[in-house]
Amino acid sequence: MARQNRAQRQTVRRVMHEYKHGELKSHGRRIRNPKQAIAIGLREAGASNKVSLRRNRRSLARTKARAQRGERARRSTPTRAELYQEARRRNIPGRSRMNKAELEKALRRR
Repeated sequence: MARQNRAQRQTVRRVMHEYKHGELKSHGRRIRNPKQAIAIGLREAGASNKVSLRRNRRSLARTKARAQRGERARRSTPTRAELYQEARRRNIPGRSRMNKAELEKALRRR
């Protein structure tokens, strides 16, 4: 195995962490084989010796982009629990029966 750069090591570390805690899935099924988990980690990190350098670079770029989109998605919209806390702070009546869209609408009105 060739020397990995920092981004590749972090990606492999994340994948192995997911495997260790039973969160790593492929095609909807949990991965149980450690060799398969390592192969997935290397593939996502773009550090596989089974494919070309160009394809490895593309894999790493795709993984980084996916991670970045995930962070932005979480920050942009508050969760229902966060909206509920804000509604509770503002003492909005009927908040416990509201769904996320209704809570957003009620908070905009006040």
